[in-house]
Amino acid sequence: MTIKLIAIDMDGTLLNHKHEITPAVKQAISAAREKGVHVVLATGRPFIGIQRYLLELDLQQEGHYCITNNGALVQRTVNGDRVSETTLDFDDYLYFEALSRQLNVHFHALTFSTLYTANRDIGRYTVYEAFLTGMPLKFRRVDEMSRDLRFPKVMMIDEPALLDHAITQIPQEAFDRYTIMKSAEYYLELLRKEANKGAGVKALAEHLHITADEVMTIGDQANDLAMIKYAGIGVAMGNGIDEVKAASQFVTKSNLEDGVAVAIEKFVLNSR
Repeated sequence: MTIKLIAIDMDGTLLNHKHEITPAVKQAISAAREKGVHVVLATGRPFIGIQRYLLELDLQQEGHYCITNNGALVQRTVNGDRVSETTLDFDDYLYFEALSRQLNVHFHALTFSTLYTANRDIGRYTVYEAFLTGMPLKFRRVDEMSRDLRFPKVMMIDEPALLDHAITQIPQEAFDRYTIMKSAEYYLELLRKEANKGAGVKALAEHLHITADEVMTIGDQANDLAMIKYAGIGVAMGNGIDEVKAASQFVTKSNLEDGVAVAIEKFVLNSR
């Protein structure tokens, strides 16, 4: 079946260790687009955190889409308008903010435009997230937050050993009620149960009248698993975790070896 949509994770997949898109990857994406293939960034980042890459790939225009916040939002790249959204409410925020304090790990919450934390000792990974995404970071006590806020996702973030220990203490009811997954060794993503990258890719594919077997997805971490499993061709990066590799149909080279370009050339351009 011809591939009509490619969904590509960003960190550890599209981007190298310097957060750059290499010339080979850029060329392969351009060639796929020339064949009429929809190329979609599918990322844990918010919209503001991917705009410079959309511009670099010439994807910030009418008729193009992105999947952000680990699938909670499907957005039009030209203006950020939401095609679909699956968000947490204020009660969900309260639940995880209290749980993070109980587990003694740092916590922050993302709205559509702002990164909030109630931690007076703001964690360094929260500061890094604000730097990485370009989102304004605001300290707000819980009682200062508006109950009308909606959150595409909230996150527990901390040193890897602390975070891994905290994960073992999260009650089963949380796993039953929410999507909980790591996107990096220091990031734990917390979303509505219905939200994940697989659901985001599926929602966009249906919007574009594309079937699952016409979709290729490329990723490296646990938050990519759902879209790897959804697609007709799921591709794991050479630097990906074992669980992603086991779920994929193909393991490409690493993000330091133009792995995205290798996969596109093999399955879309058919030049390898």
